Amino acid sequence: MIASTLLAAIVAAAANVLGALVVTVRRSWSVRALELMIALSAGFMLSVAIADIIPEAIAQGGKAAGAYVLTGFVLVHVTQHVFVRHFHFGEETHVVARSVAASALVGLLLHTLIDGVAIASAFVVSTSLGWLVFGAIALHKLPEGLAIASLVLAAGWTRRAAVGAAALLGAATVAGVLLTGASPLLSTHGLALAGGVTVYVGASNLIPEFQGKAGWHHSAMFVAGCALYIAAHALLGPS
Repeated sequence: MIASTLLAAIVAAAANVLGALVVTVRRSWSVRALELMIALSAGFMLSVAIADIIPEAIAQGGKAAGAYVLTGFVLVHVTQHVFVRHFHFGEETHVVARSVAASALVGLLLHTLIDGVAIASAFVVSTSLGWLVFGAIALHKLPEGLAIASLVLAAGWTRRAAVGAAALLGAATVAGVLLTGASPLLSTHGLALAGGVTVYVGASNLIPEFQGKAGWHHSAMFVAGCALYIAAHALLGPS
C-alpha cells in the first residue's frame, strides 16, 4: 500500500515537470488541445470528488467531514486570492513581474501539498479509490506544470528555473503523502480536506478556462471526463 501511494505521488509529481517541459522545449503546441484536456480533467475531477471522495470522507468522519470539506474549499480560495494574484491553467503570454510568478508558486505549493494528502488519504480507504484520486490529480498536473513554467518564463527567469518551479510543485505532492502518514489528523480528515480542494480546482480553476468557448467540443470533453470516471470506477471496482 505504501509503495503504491508513493508511486502514485511520484508519477503525479512527474506530470508537473512534464507540463513544464512542454513549454520549455517545444517549438509549437495546440492551445485548443490544452483547453480540451482541461475540460476532460474537470469532468473527471468533479466526478471523483462528488461521487467518491466526499461520500467516503463523510463515512469516515461523520458530520465533521463537512466542515473539513468546506475548510479545504475556502483554504484554496483564500490562498489563490491572497498569494496567486495572476494565474490560470494555460500559457502566460504577457510579461509579468517576478513577484507575481513567485506569489503564484507559493500559493500553488499549498494546493499541491494537499494533492499529496488526497492521494495518501484515498489509498488508506482502498486501492481503487487511491488510483481514482491519483487519476484526477494527474490529469490536471500537466496543465498546472505548463502554467507555472510559462509564468516563470514570462517573469524573465530561465528555462531551468521554470522546470525547477514545476519540480517544486511535484515535490510538495510527495511531501503531502509523507505528511499524511505522519499525521493522525490528516489520516482521518485529509480525505475531506482534499474533497473541498478538488471541488474548488475543478469548478473554480478548470471550468472557467473553457467555459464560454465557442462550439460544443469543450462541453463534450467535460462530459467525456465524467464518463471516463464511470468507466474507471467500474474497472477498478467499488471503493
